[in-house]
Amino acid sequence: MSFSLWAVAGFIVAVCVLVTVHEFGHYWVARRLGFKVLRFSVGFGRPLWSRIGRRSGTEYVLAAVPLGGYVKLLDEREAPVPATELTQSFTHRPHWQRIAVLLAGPAANFLFAIGLLAAILLATGTVELRALQGAPLANSPAARAGVLAGDEVLAVNGRAVASQSDTCVALFEGLASSAPLTLTLRGADGTQRVAHFAFANAAERRALTDPASAPDCLGLQVQQLPAPAVLGTVDPTGPAALAGLRAGDEILGINGEPVHDYQDLVTAVRAHPGDAIAVQYRRDGRSAATRIQVGVTTRDGTRIGQIKVASLHAPEYPPGVERRARPGPIAALGIASVEAWGMTRFQVRMLWGMLTGDVSVKNLGGPLSIAEYAGDSAHAGLGVFLVFLVQISLVLGFMNLLPIPILDGGQVLMQSIEWLKGSPLSERVQLAGQQLGIALVALLLGVALYNDITRQFG
Repeated sequence: MSFSLWAVAGFIVAVCVLVTVHEFGHYWVARRLGFKVLRFSVGFGRPLWSRIGRRSGTEYVLAAVPLGGYVKLLDEREAPVPATELTQSFTHRPHWQRIAVLLAGPAANFLFAIGLLAAILLATGTVELRALQGAPLANSPAARAGVLAGDEVLAVNGRAVASQSDTCVALFEGLASSAPLTLTLRGADGTQRVAHFAFANAAERRALTDPASAPDCLGLQVQQLPAPAVLGTVDPTGPAALAGLRAGDEILGINGEPVHDYQDLVTAVRAHPGDAIAVQYRRDGRSAATRIQVGVTTRDGTRIGQIKVASLHAPEYPPGVERRARPGPIAALGIASVEAWGMTRFQVRMLWGMLTGDVSVKNLGGPLSIAEYAGDSAHAGLGVFLVFLVQISLVLGFMNLLPIPILDGGQVLMQSIEWLKGSPLSERVQLAGQQLGIALVALLLGVALYNDITRQFG
């Protein structure tokens, strides 16, 4: 992966927005509960702009390094506090108020994600595709389980699913446990049956949770609807445009192999990352040929080819396959809340699976992966980037609730212990907690960075 301007810009915008939202949660609740907020900074380093609030005395700062931000509260553990302001100091406020301030940051991330997702649903509506399956890959777990082309997935391990996206999440959650994995299917003839997946051992099952295996891990294939291999949009800076292709061109073949529809084109290009391919096409009734140097991107840990084009024709689904709805404001908030809960529950299952050894730790991504996804989503358009912000905001909220001492969740744990014992923890215990927290965070970041690097160069 090469870090494009899209990746850098997308990463900076995402970090600035989401960390500012997180810190605003701490700030807003602290102000409402009577804590003195000394500084609210967007960014780190040298201040580019600052202003002190007349009534609050809070210094508002816009700093030079746009990679986060912070809120600084009055706290005598950091500097002497005048006696007249002791009641506004963090350690002199009731424990429940301290805990409320600590929880406000993750809560702000969750509320931001729900609100943004509800706004997206109001603007675009909802689109769901029934979980119809194509022919499974030969000799795959799905083929051995008896899944057939035309089957519709109704439930995974007895839990009903309503769409393709529901099915994907439920399948991964099923793989992430040690329980038997089953699919309730409805065949093309309308009859229902249960497909049982068999795995040689736990190691084989865990290997299927590796991101590199994820797209085809069980051999299930989404039912594809044919669309003509006609180019709708061609990125002017992409490999296809550089080779002379234009919108409206019909692709006839790749390396001498016929291309029957747009999915054939996608499959052929993805199989040749970094290669030069011969492309036969038709323009204005005349056939021609060119060579394209295929670009490379990484998706779920796998290198795939791309030429930066899009189809002219959207798939036309038969009646009943595609479900569209336009929710009102209340319904949109309800749907967004359910979706946010589902995403967060999935994070919990993933993390627990990694701790128990049921899920590959290669699923842990770091800043390089986030930057890559930020760039891809920003390049794809505002709507896709906003969905990315929803997902990362939920991740940020969840990760900060982990009981690691230097994170909000760890601080909540320590404040709860102090509250129960009726006296502050000793400086020795607090220092040990901070050191443990730093070590755990460093370990997580180390594994995530290792995964990032091996995804790109492994």
